[in-house]
Amino acid sequence: MPNRRNFLKESSVASIGMAGLDVLNPFVNDIFSPLTLMNSNENTENLIGLYGPWAVSLIESKLPSLSFRRKEWNDLDQWRKTAKQRLLERMGVPDIGGMPKVTVKKQYEYDGLHIEELTWQLPYGRPTEGILLKPAKATTPLPAILAFHDHGGNKYFGTRKITKTSEEQHPLMKEHQQEYYEGLAWANEIAKRGYVVLVSDAFPFASRRVWMQDVPAHLRRGLNDNDPENSENIRKYNEWAGEHEHVMSKSLLSAGTTWAGVFYAEDKKALDILCARQDVDATRVGCAGLSGGGMRTVFMGGLDERIQCAVCVGFMTTWKDLVLHKSFTHTWMTYVPILPNELDFPEILSLRAPLPTMVLNDIDDDLYTLSEMKRADTIVKEVYTKAGSAERYKCSFYPGPHKFDKKMQEEAFVWFDRWLK
Repeated sequence: MPNRRNFLKESSVASIGMAGLDVLNPFVNDIFSPLTLMNSNENTENLIGLYGPWAVSLIESKLPSLSFRRKEWNDLDQWRKTAKQRLLERMGVPDIGGMPKVTVKKQYEYDGLHIEELTWQLPYGRPTEGILLKPAKATTPLPAILAFHDHGGNKYFGTRKITKTSEEQHPLMKEHQQEYYEGLAWANEIAKRGYVVLVSDAFPFASRRVWMQDVPAHLRRGLNDNDPENSENIRKYNEWAGEHEHVMSKSLLSAGTTWAGVFYAEDKKALDILCARQDVDATRVGCAGLSGGGMRTVFMGGLDERIQCAVCVGFMTTWKDLVLHKSFTHTWMTYVPILPNELDFPEILSLRAPLPTMVLNDIDDDLYTLSEMKRADTIVKEVYTKAGSAERYKCSFYPGPHKFDKKMQEEAFVWFDRWLK
């Protein structure tokens, strides 16, 4: 297990997609030294000093107005309808048009899987690239998984973080999968169990990333788009992209949307594409992801009822945790203005109730405080219990740092098998 200092450094290169809990390396190193992090006491110290108790009191003095835990909410369907509408409004989800045309660039077999390299054009930006995997010998429609890659402070890569399409992998992706997935491409692993799996590059990762040639010269820091697969160039790009997040977030907010809203709009298109396939049983679709992918699972799982089963990995805590202790470890992609007054973070995922939901946490995950991870579990459990569906929610805590290892994958896959097969 990496020590705390190394973990924070590596998280900036390897974690959201792992959707959004990722450490922005320059910010952490410059403002919060490892010694400060190790000596901090979550009970007496917080990120904003004497302002912390006041700030958290704004959301902690009463249950959020749209929390199903409030006494006045007894009709599950009415609550869900009202809360979802408010969430969509807060996210400022942009209209990005209808079903995009999908092009199959290449298809082949590898390791018992039929693989398709796909691309589709949204109304803005470069084409989105995706990888589809399914058992090579499948002849009938199968259940499907929309698989979300992580963030990891690594915007140069997207789908490659959780897939493997040949024996040749970029060395950085070998390292990435070893550290966070115990050497496995988890999208491949669940496809082998009898699923059609779609992974697409999130905004703004990989095929959707911001290119140097498209931003003003004074923002490029001397970087260019030449020799993009060079590991040192990738490192420099990821450092630049991490520092560019606040610019992107401010621009999106100024445009009347949020990063979470853009994620949801684009992920919804990927879900449309997956559900429209003839080899998919659209009544049996799930989604999952680690870190930044866990964050995207929270929003997609909470908002789209086509997701019959959702597994959020390594991205579950409370707004209180972010106010006082952990906002600096997370991407700008996480936050939705005003929403904490109306829904605590776990309640976004709880909008799925009574649909099956799993949350997997790591006890030694530096991106959250353990007490607030446990509090988040309690909140979701309370919602599902009140909804009369306690057996459809499960939360597990595993030893170790931020990851989605073999044991965690096995529990997630068995959960999917239970509810989608």
